[in-house]
Amino acid sequence: MKLEGIHILLTYQCTFECDHCFVWGSPWQKGTLTLEQIKVILEQAKEAGVSSIYFEGGEPFLYYALLLRGVEMAHEMDFSIGIVSNAYWAQTLEDALVWLEPLVGKLDDLSVSCDLFHYSAEMLHQAQNAVEAAKQLGIPVGTISVAQPEETDAASSHGQLESDAAVMFRGRAIEKLLPRAAKKPWDRFTECPHEDLRDPGRVHLDPLGNLHVCQGISIGNLFEKPLVEICAEYDPDAHPVCGPLLNGGPVALVTEYGLPHAADYADACHLCYEARTALRARMPEILGPDQMYGKY
Repeated sequence: MKLEGIHILLTYQCTFECDHCFVWGSPWQKGTLTLEQIKVILEQAKEAGVSSIYFEGGEPFLYYALLLRGVEMAHEMDFSIGIVSNAYWAQTLEDALVWLEPLVGKLDDLSVSCDLFHYSAEMLHQAQNAVEAAKQLGIPVGTISVAQPEETDAASSHGQLESDAAVMFRGRAIEKLLPRAAKKPWDRFTECPHEDLRDPGRVHLDPLGNLHVCQGISIGNLFEKPLVEICAEYDPDAHPVCGPLLNGGPVALVTEYGLPHAADYADACHLCYEARTALRARMPEILGPDQMYGKY
């Protein structure tokens, strides 16, 4: 596996507790990286040939000093750098300029969450302040917007959004939004529509060191084994979860392990997440950590 990017979850904590969040971000979540751990991650990423680093969460600006130093270190190591934020800190344009000014010349992308899951219609100005401040400072910026469950037209790319992305029914979305979703027969979900599990290209790394090819599916722990070894040893077809998903999507994961299932699901993520939740006791090192499954 050849990695190009690592998305570092600086913390599981967040100022918000959004209904659609598939990492269960909230003010009560546990797990935040230390400066020494960030150094280790960046050194291993460089050794593995990674070129792009994103800092996200949770909400990375909650640990502002740590975020700034992490960006500085990544910049010194010639990584392309991005940040994903909900812009809680941009109450005014002046505030936003102060928060972002130390990042000038270091960021290649600032992705700002800007939708009704994060803000009320009256509070969207905070995201708009962040975007305007970034533009004034010359920081490349884009917005991330997730549509309400009833809105199905979804096409997005990270940082540059052409239209609202659809809710992916995993994590808190299953608990909060499922009654508002249209359902389809379970046996239609024969592929994973969102992740390239065979050759991921980029992965998410959480504060506990877990390397996720999809949030909640781990292929190893960077604090226990070097990243270069994890990449070299990754065999997607032999992986207990990725293998079935590649062979036939969430349907294959259910049938491979003889799991009970309902007749209908909101989307492929919904069926996959429910199957993984049922399998967690059998595969605790792969299907974790607890934070990803709402057990913090």
